[in-house]
Amino acid sequence: MKTLSLLGSTGFIGRGVLKVVEAFPDRFKVEALAARSNSELLYEQAIRFHPRVVCIFDAVKARELESKLRPKRVKVVTGGDGLRELASLKCAQMAVFALVGINGLHALIDAIRHHKEIAIANKELLVMAGRIIRDLAKRNNVKLIPIDSEHSAVWQCLEGQRRNELKRLVLTASGGPFLGWTRKRLAHVTPRKALRHPRWRMGRKITVDSATLMNKGFEVIEACTLFGVRADKVEVLLHPEAVAHSMVEFIDGSVLAQLSATDMRIPIQYALTYPERLASGFAPLDLGCLGPLNFKKPLKGEFPCLDLAYEAERRGGVLPAVLNAADEVLVDRFLRGKISFLKIPALLSRVIAKAKTVKNPALREILLADRWAREEAARLC
Repeated sequence: MKTLSLLGSTGFIGRGVLKVVEAFPDRFKVEALAARSNSELLYEQAIRFHPRVVCIFDAVKARELESKLRPKRVKVVTGGDGLRELASLKCAQMAVFALVGINGLHALIDAIRHHKEIAIANKELLVMAGRIIRDLAKRNNVKLIPIDSEHSAVWQCLEGQRRNELKRLVLTASGGPFLGWTRKRLAHVTPRKALRHPRWRMGRKITVDSATLMNKGFEVIEACTLFGVRADKVEVLLHPEAVAHSMVEFIDGSVLAQLSATDMRIPIQYALTYPERLASGFAPLDLGCLGPLNFKKPLKGEFPCLDLAYEAERRGGVLPAVLNAADEVLVDRFLRGKISFLKIPALLSRVIAKAKTVKNPALREILLADRWAREEAARLC
């Protein structure tokens, strides 16, 4: 029985984690749940999974939740301190980070220091403070197990392989809903159109990032952190069918790929059960019925957000944090109809150009850069 603390239980990944837990009740026990604001769903999850403690960011909702859960003897905590309490909970062996945004940064650091198993889908943390998190995990002998389908695929392809024989990583991207669109058509993209992803059902922010390929850019930065490679060793290929989730090429010319149905429960389950694989009821991949699989290199300038991510990773320092923070603000403005779709990469480029580079930044400097980038992006809007 593996005990879990799940941070981000009401989001797309968090709900997927709980589906896996329900499928294997004899293998997993949920000890803690955390959500940002969805107190109604968090209450339902608490009744169903009987955790010891739950966390919600809104203090008012926390008081309401506390009165409702008091008869169930479930403790309710709130805010960043509450997340940190959940991340370092003694009775939880694994901390699962399925949050969106940077609120879980200190909680992740605490979980590593308490030698928890870490399963992570919270890409913002690895983008903004990847070097610090990687070094801390190494010092504490903690593995960072990826949940994202692309990084899980790379993780699986690298198992048992010699890292000095690695040539490059290949991350695949569906291309989102606007693959092949001209700039003229993109000028008229609405939030409603951007939220229609052809392959995945995800949260609003990550769906827009998939449409701009900013999400794939963040995954490039993540891959550099998780697998210890430079940006020039990570390639992105457009693969609309989203069947080959990523690939690894070795120096002898061999390429290993991980293929599966487009179902996030598959990489979630592997992250929770690693190094075991458990039989599941997921739809099998019928290779005989797939039809052709297409792969294409994105053209230079075709996806400017992807280019900006490579630039930020190459230059390093606080720039990945700046890119992440500014993108969060600009996507929010787009979803609220305040800026156009094409303004997202245009304004991101302006923020990056104005950012001061800091080599080997401390956590405080990263957080200051994050704050500056949010203010600057808002000002440019």
